[in-house]
Amino acid sequence: MTIKSLTPQFVESFPQKLEPGELYLAMEFATAAHLCACGCGYKVITPFSPTDWQMSFDGETVSLKPSIGNWSFKCRSHYWVRSGRIEWAGDMSQAAINAGRKRDAEAKARRQSPRPVEDLVRQPVPPSQQPTEATSLITKIKAWLGL
Repeated sequence: MTIKSLTPQFVESFPQKLEPGELYLAMEFATAAHLCACGCGYKVITPFSPTDWQMSFDGETVSLKPSIGNWSFKCRSHYWVRSGRIEWAGDMSQAAINAGRKRDAEAKARRQSPRPVEDLVRQPVPPSQQPTEATSLITKIKAWLGL
């Protein structure tokens, strides 16, 4: 079942089981989580930072930018979250995805790190490696962010 909108839920930690149509926001960890909008059931994690996603809250709904491209999932879903609504975007070629990942890594390298750009290329977490508990998720996010 395709998800048409996401309702914000501000939480201290992500629940073990995410519910369809809910956007969980853990502000202490500057990260959001939701189930993929296509309905495949995979968890989508969006960390907030100047070089990852930005979140805006208007008092009722949340918007995320840039778009969410789940290129490592079988569904390869690609969508925007705008004022809580899912707006579908088109598929992207592998070359365009690679170029976007390279651009993201270069932006991270310029902004914050002496590490090689190759170490910073943002790779989505494959479904088989997604954490199953809130604590392991937080640990992985902290490690990913280098905290």
